[in-house]
Amino acid sequence: MPDPGFGVTPRDRYLGGATWESFMVAGKPQHAWAAIAAVTVLNLPLGSIYAFSVFLKPIEAELGIHRSEMSLVFGLASVGFTVGMLLAPTLFGRIPIGRLIAVCGAAAVVGIGLSALANGLLGLLLGYSVLFGLGGGAAYIVAQQSVNMLVTRNKGLVNGYIVGLYPAGAMISAPLFGWANAAFGYRTTLTALSGVLLVSTVAAIGLLTHAGAALPPPGTVSASAKGRTAIFIRMWTVFFVAAAAGLTVLSQAAGIIAAYGGNTALALAATTGITGAIAVARLSGGWLTDRFPVPYVAAFAQSFALVGAVALTLFPSPMVAALALGMVGMGYGFISGATAGGIAAYWPPEIYGRIASRLYIAWCLAAVTLPILAGHLYDLTQGYGTTVIIAGCGNLIGVVVALGLPRSRA
Repeated sequence: MPDPGFGVTPRDRYLGGATWESFMVAGKPQHAWAAIAAVTVLNLPLGSIYAFSVFLKPIEAELGIHRSEMSLVFGLASVGFTVGMLLAPTLFGRIPIGRLIAVCGAAAVVGIGLSALANGLLGLLLGYSVLFGLGGGAAYIVAQQSVNMLVTRNKGLVNGYIVGLYPAGAMISAPLFGWANAAFGYRTTLTALSGVLLVSTVAAIGLLTHAGAALPPPGTVSASAKGRTAIFIRMWTVFFVAAAAGLTVLSQAAGIIAAYGGNTALALAATTGITGAIAVARLSGGWLTDRFPVPYVAAFAQSFALVGAVALTLFPSPMVAALALGMVGMGYGFISGATAGGIAAYWPPEIYGRIASRLYIAWCLAAVTLPILAGHLYDLTQGYGTTVIIAGCGNLIGVVVALGLPRSRA
């Protein structure tokens, strides 16, 4: 089995005294398709976190809590996901992969269940932000690591597909949540989501077992993975500026379009379309890194978003706002896919999860910076013009930083 991008066979590489074969489940064939199927069934329902806004009004009305408190629930859930992603690699090799997925899935299932029963802010924070956040983030990294241990070709495409599952899950779940909330109430909707997560966890465990992969042992670091701090800093920066702009679009697209004079129908249509476009862009961004150098793909993505920001600044109107926000969102999607593919290009597969979890800190910080600043600036100016300019400046910085990444694979 050829090594993807490092010039040696798995049998030739020794990492901390352990061979590549020791990472696998002894005596079982490896099936990459099963690992990809596992991450699919697991990540689609977890991606419902991006559809959280559907629960705002019904929960606020029943529990009598404010929008700022609901924003806190979502913001801390993002932090919970990031902490879960950071914790997961410390457990690699210490707990069998099936058991680790079971623990992560159980936390997410219980968390959503508690959210359905919550009678106040504290219950929502414990269930949704802490348990669902930690379990979901850890499960995401575990599943992504398992895929990268098995896939040997088109790794950019595969990783772009993985990161695209979250917005795809939101695009599927948002209308279903809206219908279920109206028909049965949000508590029943959350209970059903908890059941779906339980089924998906069991299915993922079975598929990962069939895939025949284990996680790398603790402390696994190859010599070729050292000395890449400069690459990491550049990728972190590129991801951060794109995510800050993209998450502002995801969280406030309807409000931004309304601020530029758009009606409700346009705002809703654009919001739905942008979510789907980001999912496609994530897949495409990863695929492009299989065919072109990572810095070119990343610079293209930032430039694409920058054109959208410039267009909206020069031609402020409802239709331009819808198109421009789509471009900014897609730029973020391209960068998400390119980042996932870039990790596979610059680092060995056995430490993919550890590098990815640290890069995703940028996503967490992006979620609590420009989107919050955008809301504050809107309160001051009743518009989003300054926010668009700030996002465009970030994309311009991203172009420059991206072009400094290595063109060759590690």
